[in-house]
Amino acid sequence: MQRKNSILRTNPHKKRSGFAMITAIIVIVIISTIMALSLSLTTETTKRTVDLYLYEQAALHAKSGAELALLSIAQNGCPNTFNTTLDTFDVNVTMQYIFTSDVGGCTEYINNIQTQEQNGSVLMDVTVSLNDTSLSTEPIRYFRRTIQKL
Repeated sequence: MQRKNSILRTNPHKKRSGFAMITAIIVIVIISTIMALSLSLTTETTKRTVDLYLYEQAALHAKSGAELALLSIAQNGCPNTFNTTLDTFDVNVTMQYIFTSDVGGCTEYINNIQTQEQNGSVLMDVTVSLNDTSLSTEPIRYFRRTIQKL
């Protein structure tokens, strides 16, 4: 007995359906779209992570800049500004002194204070900005205002 296999026999007059080809093209388009979105989200997440890291570094440098400005006050008297560079950040500190009278050779001071506890203080505006543009495409800038006792 001979087995008849209809798979091996081809009929030249039978038309084939293109459903499998259309399905394969649709699957390839869907997968390529998902991969493109995945790549876009990955690059955006990396950029956001770098910017967040640099912003946190700027916040830490602002605290260090305020402490260095206090050291400058202790060494040099009453400077109104203090500028320095920490790593890749520029730190600029402007200071206003709060006294009831001329103390320690400071001639420019705020004297309209409400309580005696405010006497002998300094108001610091600390601005930290990134000076290396190769690290980030957006400018990184951090501002901090603080009052320190002298």
